[in-house]
Parts: sequence; C-alpha cells; structure tokens
Amino acid sequence: MVGLKPSEVPPTTAVKFLGAGTAACFADLLTFPLDTAKVRLQIQGENQAARSTQYRGVLGTILTMVRTEGPRSPYKGLVAGLQRQMSFASVRIGLYDSVKQFYTPKGSDHCSVTTRILAGCTTGAMAVTCAQPTDVVKIRFQASMHAGPGSNRKYSGTMDAYRTIAREEGVRGLWKGTLPNIVRNAIINCAEMVTYDIIKEKLLNYHLLTDNFPCHFVSAFGAGFCATVVASPVDVVKTRYMNSPPGQYRSPFDCMLKMVSQEGPTAFYKGFTPSFLRLGAWNVVMFVTYEQLKRALMKVQMLRESPF
Repeated sequence: MVGLKPSEVPPTTAVKFLGAGTAACFADLLTFPLDTAKVRLQIQGENQAARSTQYRGVLGTILTMVRTEGPRSPYKGLVAGLQRQMSFASVRIGLYDSVKQFYTPKGSDHCSVTTRILAGCTTGAMAVTCAQPTDVVKIRFQASMHAGPGSNRKYSGTMDAYRTIAREEGVRGLWKGTLPNIVRNAIINCAEMVTYDIIKEKLLNYHLLTDNFPCHFVSAFGAGFCATVVASPVDVVKTRYMNSPPGQYRSPFDCMLKMVSQEGPTAFYKGFTPSFLRLGAWNVVMFVTYEQLKRALMKVQMLRESPF
C-alpha cells in the first residue's frame, strides 16, 4: 500500500460492507417519498381502502398523501426502511465483489457475465433472508392510510409493528412474501450490480470516462433503468402479497392470477414511473456515495496503518 492513493488501494470487504449500508441509507433518506408513492400506486385497486383514495402520477400521489394524511406521510416506514438498508444493502452490494471472486475460476483474469449473475443472485437471496422482516414492516407502514391525527393506527411505532405482526400472524408473518421477494431481489440485484459493473468496466476500458462522478452517474442510471424494467412485475406482486391481510391470497402465485383476472396484465406495471424515478435516483445517489465512501474509508484505514 506504500505510495498508493486511496483510490488505487482495493477496498476491504469490511469497507465495502459498511460503505454499502451507509450509502444505501443516505439514498433512502433522499428518495423515500418516491418509494412510498410507488407502493400506494401498486396497491391501488386492490381493496376497498385503496379504492377510497385515487392517486394520479407520482407528484399527485405525494401531494394527495400530504393533503389527506399530513406532511410526514410520505416518510411512513422510514425507520424500518433504514433498518432494512443497513442489513440488506450491506449484504447484497457490500459482499457482491467477494462472492463474484468466489465464483471466478482460479487463475482467471476475466469475470464472465454468468459469474456476475450468479454473484448477484446469491447476494440478493442472502440479503432478503436477513432483512425480510424489516421489508414487511416498511411496506405495512407505507401502505397504511390514515385520515389524520385522530384516526385509528394499527401500529404505534416500528418496534410495535414487529411485535404486533408476530403476535397476530405468527413469526412467519414477518417473513411473509419471502419467495417473491427473493425472486424480485435476485432480479434487481442482477440488473443493478451486473449492469453497473459492466457499464463501468466498459467506460473505463475504452477510456470513455475516468473513475469519477460522471462514470459512476452513467453506470448507476443505466443500472436503475434495467432493474426497473425487469423487476416491476415481481415487485408489484411482492408489495401486494406482503401488504395483504391473512387469507386474501393463498400464495404469491394466487396473488398474480387474481391481479391478471381482475385488473389485466397492465397491473404488473402499476407504479412504474415512481419505481423508475425512485430506482434511478436511488442508484445514482447510492453508487456515487458508495464509491466516495470506499475511498474515504480506505484513506482513514491507510492513515491509521501509517507509521508516521
């Protein structure tokens, strides 16, 4: 490491793990209202409560929520969302390079697309297994509709939500929708990480951009668009199934069939615009922050290891 700049020193797994979780939390803070709008649009038409309020577009959804539920409503579930990112993004993004190296044959200096996809699927599934309860609670808060301060609230807070779900639906209720969530996040992780990885690699290899903000921005934007296109149908099914009361759907597959029969195939792309705005913005903020955090953390580590 002597004589190397922080940007030239490969970050350790611990640095990637911590950096990914922190960057994801920062991205969530900035884009959470878009995620809440996406959830509201996805469940619209699902039940009587969702039909009582009509949402139109991303901005219209956020404004309607602020008008009918108060200015803090777009940030419902933020605490669970941040808990989710620290346990979720740290694994699926922070461990991606390590798992990719694990799948790469020894002696090979090239990483194939298949290896990257395997790494994305693996870390995506691992992350869901760790963070599923936080995702369930986040979606329950985002989907809940209250008419104002005096209305009845099912959960008094984040920890109360965990306890209430476990008490009323069993511990398995906290892992409700794990299968569609694993499928969704395997798809999203592959689309995000593999696309980001490949775009960044090509931009650097062909000397189109250097390893700085423009390169990270272009790579992250492309990753967000690809992830939204391929994952939107699974995301809608996951959101509806995790938000549903006990007995409404027998399985995620039953949820999918009822959506098609009652609302048509276009239901799979409900909330696509906020999904893209959210994922696109989230990816840009997260990856740009992540790259900078890795350099900053490596600089701190180098300074601590320096004998001077």
